Amino acid sequence: MWRKLRTWLAGVALCASASLPAHARKHPRFEPTDLELEDTGTTEIDLQLGAIKGPDASRVVVPDFEIDLGVLPNVELDLDGAYGVEGVPSGTPRFLDHSAPDNLWLSAKLGLWDRRDADGDAWATGIQIGPKLPMATDTHGVGIEALALVAHMLGRVHLVGQVGGLVDPRVSTTGRPYGVEGGLDLELELRKDRWSLLGELGGIYYGSSDPNQLAATLGIQYSPSAKLDLSLVTIVGFLDGSDPYGILLGVSPKFSLW
Repeated sequence: MWRKLRTWLAGVALCASASLPAHARKHPRFEPTDLELEDTGTTEIDLQLGAIKGPDASRVVVPDFEIDLGVLPNVELDLDGAYGVEGVPSGTPRFLDHSAPDNLWLSAKLGLWDRRDADGDAWATGIQIGPKLPMATDTHGVGIEALALVAHMLGRVHLVGQVGGLVDPRVSTTGRPYGVEGGLDLELELRKDRWSLLGELGGIYYGSSDPNQLAATLGIQYSPSAKLDLSLVTIVGFLDGSDPYGILLGVSPKFSLW
């Protein structure tokens, strides 16, 4: 009798575990962008590597990347994505046991209008739009993401506000995530063309059942030359869908292709 009961309980536990998505992870955070367009024929590869404490499990980011290519004076092509190695939810003995890629965002960033005064006060507007490609685990179909950007530069302060929306590739277990997003990107030049203070605030309000996000970053950037930026950035999340904390080391070289 006890053997039959143990067998029945084991079967119930197996069915329950099978009904849960394996290695489920929250969606990647919204990262506010800037309105700096690369010169025609110039590419910038922005790499960030580090450790992130996720809502359910920790992961190592190797790397979070953005590749920008200037194709016309006011047109830039961007490719955003990330690849990580992640653990299972807290409380289990395993750690960093599976890959955790994010969806790819292939987009065009367009500069629409800009104005600069004699005293250096400048304004600019633009858009960024493109398809989201299903690279994350258990996703399929193509999504889309779009942002409207407003940039203001006043002396050493560069501020970019943005608002937009996304419809991500469909997740096999939960459906298609969609929502509105917005944020601020700040750069404060501490020493011209050498040291800068970096900050971001960004979030997503989902119309789907996915948990909302709100996160902030703060970091320092060192530019040993016009073709290389080095940075160290910390992350703090405030809502259930955000990573609670993390730290990333950034390397951003530029190359002239033509």
